[in-house]
Amino acid sequence: MEEKDKIIVFEDKRIRRAWFNEQWFYSVVDVVGVLTESKDAKDYWYRLKKRELEEEIELSTNCRQLKLKAPDGKMRLTDCSNTKGLFRIIQSIPSKRAEPFKMWLAQLGQDRIDEIENPEIGSDRIKEYYELKGYPKDWIDKRLRGIAIRQELTDEWKNRGIKEQKDFAILTNEISKATFGINIRKHKEIKKIDKLKKQNLRDHMTDWELILSMIGEKATTDITNTNDSQGFKECKKSAKEGGNIASNTRKELEKKTGKKIISKENYLNIEEKKGVKK
Repeated sequence: MEEKDKIIVFEDKRIRRAWFNEQWFYSVVDVVGVLTESKDAKDYWYRLKKRELEEEIELSTNCRQLKLKAPDGKMRLTDCSNTKGLFRIIQSIPSKRAEPFKMWLAQLGQDRIDEIENPEIGSDRIKEYYELKGYPKDWIDKRLRGIAIRQELTDEWKNRGIKEQKDFAILTNEISKATFGINIRKHKEIKKIDKLKKQNLRDHMTDWELILSMIGEKATTDITNTNDSQGFKECKKSAKEGGNIASNTRKELEKKTGKKIISKENYLNIEEKKGVKK
């Protein structure tokens, strides 16, 4: 999942969320903080659960613990609830923001349905996100195309028996190693990307890095399909072959220009504008 999708903003207040069981689960503490403006939202949530329990209302049944990024950058288990559960929790919180928040939350759900029925809407949302951050238009076009190609590849892998997140990561790394001659971890180090902040490498790629990533993943998709690769082992072989196609392009270009494709250049200096809905 893209890091930008894990945070949403309501009236300048950030709310963390996680995609689980085909739906969004939101940090209850973050929602409590938005509605109550309490200096200690965790304590407010604790006391609310205790009070409701005394009245034989178990608010925690509307929650499940999922790992979200804490302020210190570490992933920690956090009480989270889906939209239905949040509506129940909101009923127990006296707040003038409750109704506007519920309307906003409902709209988020509708936006998700609209994006499924019309993927172009989702692309427009992502495009707006990058525009507000200050990325160049031609870079944004390449990034969006890369996202579409990436989705096509992961769908192909899913249809061929790849289920575990770690397997997707390994296959992606194989394409990257073949394409650029280095793994993703090393590529991030070159661009000085902070792993604790879960920054997305592709959000800091140059035009040619994006283009070569697209070539590698598109070639992998076509080779996987042509070879009818099944399971992790066969898909891994096709991933290397797809990456080698992009590698040939990279080496030929480097030979002609005398310049290395992999660059220290990044977009870390672009600051996210306040109030962007991610």
